[in-house]
Amino acid sequence: MGGDIPPPVDQLAAVSLTSDEASSSTVQKARFSDRVRIQSILGRPDGGAGLAGQKVRISGWVKTGREQGKGAFAFLEVNDGSCPANLQVMVDASVSDLSKLIATGTCVTVDGCLKLPPEGKGTKQKIELSVVEVVDVGTVDPGTYPIPKTKLTLERLREFLHLRARTNSISAIARIRHALAIATHTFFDEEGFLYVQTPIITTSDCEGAGEMFQVTTLISTTEKLERELIENPPPTEADVEAARVVVKERGEAVAELKAAKASKEAILASVAELNDAKANLAATEARSRLKPGLPKVDGKIDYSQDFFGRQAFLTVSGQLQVETYACGLSDVYTFGPTFRAENSHTSRHLAEFWMVEPELAFADLEDDMNCAEAYVKYMCKWLLEKRYDDMELMAKNFDKGCIDRLKLVASTPFGRLTYTEAIKILEEAVAKGKKFDNDVEWGIDLASEHERYLTEVVFQKPLIVYNYPKGIKAFYMRLNDDGKTVAAMDVLVPKVGELIGGSQREERIDVIMERLEEIGLPVEPYEWYLDLRRYGTAKHSGFGLGFERMVLFATGMDNIRDVIPFPRYPGRADL
Repeated sequence: MGGDIPPPVDQLAAVSLTSDEASSSTVQKARFSDRVRIQSILGRPDGGAGLAGQKVRISGWVKTGREQGKGAFAFLEVNDGSCPANLQVMVDASVSDLSKLIATGTCVTVDGCLKLPPEGKGTKQKIELSVVEVVDVGTVDPGTYPIPKTKLTLERLREFLHLRARTNSISAIARIRHALAIATHTFFDEEGFLYVQTPIITTSDCEGAGEMFQVTTLISTTEKLERELIENPPPTEADVEAARVVVKERGEAVAELKAAKASKEAILASVAELNDAKANLAATEARSRLKPGLPKVDGKIDYSQDFFGRQAFLTVSGQLQVETYACGLSDVYTFGPTFRAENSHTSRHLAEFWMVEPELAFADLEDDMNCAEAYVKYMCKWLLEKRYDDMELMAKNFDKGCIDRLKLVASTPFGRLTYTEAIKILEEAVAKGKKFDNDVEWGIDLASEHERYLTEVVFQKPLIVYNYPKGIKAFYMRLNDDGKTVAAMDVLVPKVGELIGGSQREERIDVIMERLEEIGLPVEPYEWYLDLRRYGTAKHSGFGLGFERMVLFATGMDNIRDVIPFPRYPGRADL
């Protein structure tokens, strides 16, 4: 092996996975780098065997390394994040110091020749890389590196957010999350929706719950002022009076010069001194009024002095804002971060999470349900086609049924029933001895256990429950003719329960104003929203999908903190 000649860099290239080349032995040049992604080798139908003899450069991190042949050579399992599989890399001791390569976490860039592994050793590898040159090494101290070969718990991994992407589970979740995001944009683009970026900072509360993070500069500016007042105390009343005396004296001096018919130059100079004195007095008076603490008016915080001149918050939803574009561009969607200041420590809640929120103009509740069902099916099919290898890893390590669940949802028509029918089914189950932690009666908001019982036990498929009691839904949902329910719908799926919540929006201005009054929300912050009903009102509907819940559903993970790259929850906002 030591006699091999390393290929020139311009001859190293990435392996394409186009349909024409998937079964060939061609090697394509990488477009932006001289390295080959490992997925391009191992992701082929032949596992890379057809590339034997090709010279390539690969980069990645060592998952495991072991010296063999009494230190004559080493085998490295290298992964670059492009796929769950590792490439077996063989390095001869004549090529490099093996002790620097074998530690878990070591980063390597190597040139070599792809070769078929020896037969009869029981290896699953269809191809391995025989190294001819070690180009670069990022070493690791095994004594301090916190991600060992042995498996860490997911809870423990949360202590190392900056390193956990190197693990098999988190990297697979990241690729699945990416695929779901691409599927989202592709689905809505194919359906003619426009992607609208709604604001993260807002002055309206979409849900009316008030559990919002406030955005303000008042605290920092107040602290800065208090420090400055300690270092440079404000003027006293005597200082203010002294400044007034100077103004009076300067004014009298100007009057005397004018009375004496002094030169124009002398008068102008005196007037300039008077203006300076007046400016000093104004500054002295303003500074004398400075007080420590937040600015207040009538005992309440004066938000007119805040950055935006009013109270502002991190958004809980982009729905209200994206409706403005639906009422001008027809079908739109937004996909971005949302925030809830809810002090919840459950496995289903985050303080920062992502929402996909489409809005369909000229659409009623049935249209909304049809779109939601098609979107969920599309994502499931996309994962099965694009990231089956990662789904296999999730099935092996976390949830044996995750692939079957995706297949079920992708191929099965969703059931549909009204909220009232759902409650009746649950009440009948209770009458037959079924125990729920939460009581069942008309008017409750269905708990996760109720939702999962309906989808996993009764119907054994996804469900859409619609026409909920108005008392448990938001003000903007269209009131039904019965006066008791609204045209709202939830998509329920096995494993997770509620995946999507949506509704037909209330387009009648008189009805929506009555709803605001009922709930006790002020009208003024929503005047712009009411304008959509005043000027060219249109029937429209929409829904919101919690993106992390979709990742939970797909992967079978138990805790939502493990399906978002940087989880934020009470007490934790690392990195």
